Amino acid sequence: MSTIYTIGFTRKTAEEFFALLTGAGVETLVDIRLHNRSQLAGFAKQDDLAWFAREIAGIEYVHLPNLAPAQELFDAFKKQGGAWETFERGFRQLMDERDAYGSFDRELLRRSPCFLCSEPAPEHCHRRLVAEGLAATEAGLQVVHLQ
Repeated sequence: MSTIYTIGFTRKTAEEFFALLTGAGVETLVDIRLHNRSQLAGFAKQDDLAWFAREIAGIEYVHLPNLAPAQELFDAFKKQGGAWETFERGFRQLMDERDAYGSFDRELLRRSPCFLCSEPAPEHCHRRLVAEGLAATEAGLQVVHLQ
């Protein structure tokens, strides 16, 4: 059985974040954020995070914006206070339109991937939806959320 991990960096120190990744045996950090260069991301800013992952933990960094929500969908939920159910329905439709799971490089599944976003918990985060969507397409794939 293979495992897909998910993690959010918000409310974690770099020490906590990398301890969770290394403790789980993550080999590839898959960044699925729409915006990954923001100064607000601190240690999780794209170029810094790629360097930290490689140098601190020996983890490969990959950015897959195809698995991020569209800006309009993101704004409707985050900035305009939209309902999670509406976001989830729209996100699932977007993934279908992009054939995101059908075109996903299955080789990544063999490299202990962890899907990264900013939300501290998976309940209302698209990383959970991505992991569940992939797990539905691959027999024996389990999802573990690193808290």
